[in-house]
Amino acid sequence: MNAAKRRNTRPDKTAKSALRHRFERWLLQHAQAFIFSLGQYIKHPVSNILTTAVIGISLALPASFYLLLDNVRHVSSGWDGSSQITLFLQTEIDDTQALAFANTLANNDNVRETILIKRAEALAEYRQLSGFADALEILDENPLPNVVLVKPHFDNANEDQIKTLIKALETMPAVDSAQYDSRWLQRLLSLLDIVNRLIVILSTLLGVAVLLVVGNTIRLAIHNHRAEIEISKLFGGTDSFIQRPFLYSGLWYGMFGGIIAWLLIVISTHILRQPVRQLANLYASDFQLIGLGFGHSLVLLGVGIALGLVGSWIAVKRHLRAIEPV
Repeated sequence: MNAAKRRNTRPDKTAKSALRHRFERWLLQHAQAFIFSLGQYIKHPVSNILTTAVIGISLALPASFYLLLDNVRHVSSGWDGSSQITLFLQTEIDDTQALAFANTLANNDNVRETILIKRAEALAEYRQLSGFADALEILDENPLPNVVLVKPHFDNANEDQIKTLIKALETMPAVDSAQYDSRWLQRLLSLLDIVNRLIVILSTLLGVAVLLVVGNTIRLAIHNHRAEIEISKLFGGTDSFIQRPFLYSGLWYGMFGGIIAWLLIVISTHILRQPVRQLANLYASDFQLIGLGFGHSLVLLGVGIALGLVGSWIAVKRHLRAIEPV
């Protein structure tokens, strides 16, 4: 009984040993191809660096546009995208009357919220942002009226309802004029959508350009090693064995291209950070330029590696088949 069990366990051990040996050999082959491809990259530094720089610039351009779009969206995220109507009250309306008018208006079924900006608050804000503080000191009285911001219950897609509400508000005795403030935000959001689509198109075109650059580089490498490939096939080398170094070469091109793209974006962000901060201070904003975070950096590097591998795989599959030992 024990002898039968030992005979049954021997094949399992033999199979596991063979599988482990095959896996170790597979890892060794990939490690050799990995190191060999890096050696080939270092062997011709000038041409390879130039090729990698082209890849890096091709990756940096769409990534920079995406980063710019993220910064614009970050700036506009604090703005209220809902409809907002600005009511300028008559100049003879004092603060108490303006507050009573705003509270009365808030009870309207079509109004979701009202915000009163008193004339003193408006003047203080204008004095701070306009740069005419000295000129305003000579005025005998505050020329600015009280302002009521009205936020309707419906959104800015209901143009007819908004127009009807504006006409009703303009007929009120306390109101001097009404202004609808959300149209510019709609235009901005539409423009951002167009820019986003343009960036997608540009990214696709530059991605194809990276594939062509990597594919052409690998094609030249295959042509230069044609004799070695023929000898390897003559001695029984499989296509998978022969193509590994070329695939890893594409990986190096893509990875180093991604690193160059990352460096270009980081340097550009550092150069622009101080001017953007100065511009934001002029508008009394604490906005700071957003750079590439850790996650976006990994995505950029991953895209570079993926494009390098795909480009080399396409070139290898196309050109290795045409090489056969004579």
